[in-house]
Amino acid sequence: MARRPLTLDADALRAFVTGMELGSFALAAERLGRSTSAVSAQLKKLEQQTGMALVQKAGRHLALTPEGEIMLGYARRMLSLNDEACAALQARGVSGEVRLGLQEDFGEVLLPAILGQFARSCPEVEIAVTVTRNAPLREAMLHQELDLALSWEGREQPAFDRALGRAPLRWIAAPEFDIATYLAKNQPLPLLAFEAPCVMRTAATTALDNAGIPWRIAFTSRSLNGIWAAASAGLGVALRTTIGMPATLQVIKATTLPDAGDIGVGLYGDERRLTAPAKLLLDTIIDCFALHLPPTDAAPWQPKR
Repeated sequence: MARRPLTLDADALRAFVTGMELGSFALAAERLGRSTSAVSAQLKKLEQQTGMALVQKAGRHLALTPEGEIMLGYARRMLSLNDEACAALQARGVSGEVRLGLQEDFGEVLLPAILGQFARSCPEVEIAVTVTRNAPLREAMLHQELDLALSWEGREQPAFDRALGRAPLRWIAAPEFDIATYLAKNQPLPLLAFEAPCVMRTAATTALDNAGIPWRIAFTSRSLNGIWAAASAGLGVALRTTIGMPATLQVIKATTLPDAGDIGVGLYGDERRLTAPAKLLLDTIIDCFALHLPPTDAAPWQPKR
């Protein structure tokens, strides 16, 4: 009798991938809406199916075994194909247009992943994308010029229709930027920021004021690329998330400058009024984005493809 082929459990694969990408199976349980014990049981099931240990302890953290590294790559591809197949079946016969607005932070690194997955699932749907800052996005939503908007939270903004999570704010500069000299000589720290009003600009100045660190606005820009360019040129420090952070820049050590907290990210768009294409795009954004919020370490974040 032929040996029956091994079929890996999709839920166990998802628990494994989510746990490793979030750096914690407790966080994975929260994200997946399961108990921690249930997620641990799914990981154990996957290890029993493969007959190999996939994860090992490394101090207080978890690390992949060599076999786990191999499995993680395959698991991502299997889940991506699974999700794409489900989305394609749901999108059968769906056509029309959907209008998406999003922050510039998400444009370069997130948009290709969203558009790629959505286009494969919904080839007959046209997507119109607007990339701009929070205030114009909210204005466009109020005037019903957008179906969905992916945005940072703001002090005077209404609550998100769908909150996706929170991302840590980080002090970012060029590797050669000599921040130690500014602090040692008590010289005003040069800041790189969007033009006011900007929630991250306010968070930066508030954190420095509370820590008694003098500062000055050295560079303002209307575009995120302008801020990254100024940082790469060594003009100063920017407070941003690591979403889209160029590889030429680095996160300043947490002990050097004060903690500036985190920032919420979410979607605007009344799900009761969304068209069928917009609902499918909403699901795609949640799948592509929610799992890939920046981790609490300093590594530049990139979406998994």
